[in-house]
Amino acid sequence: MRRAPTPRPVRGFTLIEMLVAIFIAAIMFAIGYGVIMQSLRARKAIRADQHQLLALQNALRVMEQDFVQLAPRPIRSPNGQGWQPALEASPSTQPMVMLTRDGWSNPLGLQRPELERVAYEFKKGTLIRLHWNVLDPTLSDKPIKRNLLEHLTGVQLRYLNLDRQWLTAWPPPTPGAQATLDAYYRMRPLAVEVTLDTRRWGKIVRIFGVPG
Repeated sequence: MRRAPTPRPVRGFTLIEMLVAIFIAAIMFAIGYGVIMQSLRARKAIRADQHQLLALQNALRVMEQDFVQLAPRPIRSPNGQGWQPALEASPSTQPMVMLTRDGWSNPLGLQRPELERVAYEFKKGTLIRLHWNVLDPTLSDKPIKRNLLEHLTGVQLRYLNLDRQWLTAWPPPTPGAQATLDAYYRMRPLAVEVTLDTRRWGKIVRIFGVPG
C-alpha cells in the first residue's frame, strides 16, 4: 500500500527578505514621490508663467489703446493757472507720462465727455495706471489707480518727433519758430516706444503709432 505524502511545512519570509522588500518599496515610493512633486512644481511654474504673460499682454493692450487714441486736447492746470499739454512726459518725474485720450467708453450713458485724462507711474516694480473722472481735474480731484503690471525692474518711454528723432521727454524743449503756444500744447508724437524690463523675460519693446 502507498503511503500518503507527508505535507511540507509552510515556509515564511525571513527577516532579511522582509527588510529587502521594505527597502525596495521605500526606494520606489521615493522615486514616485519625487516625480509627483516635480510635476506639481512644473505645473505651478507653468501657471505662474501663464498668469504673468496674460498680465503683460493686458498691460500692453491698455497702453496701446491709450497712446493710439491720444487726443490733441490740453487740460487746465489743477490750480487753475495756465494749461498742461495734451501729452506731458518726463523720465525724472512721477507720473512719468500724462495724456488725454479719446474713445473713453460710456456704457451707462453718464454725463461726461469721451475724452479721458490718463497717467502712468512706476513705483516699487509696479506699473500703475491712473485716470480721472473729469477731464480738467482740480487739486481736490483724486485719480483712480490700477496696478497694471508687476515684477518689473524698469520702464522706459520714448517719443518720436517730426524730425524722426526719439525723445525721452515731451513736448520738445522748444515749440519752434512757426508754432504758436496753443499748437505747442497740442503737439503729439508720431509714435511712442514702450520698453518694459521684466524679471522673467528681459526687455520687451513695443512701438505704438499715433494717428495724425
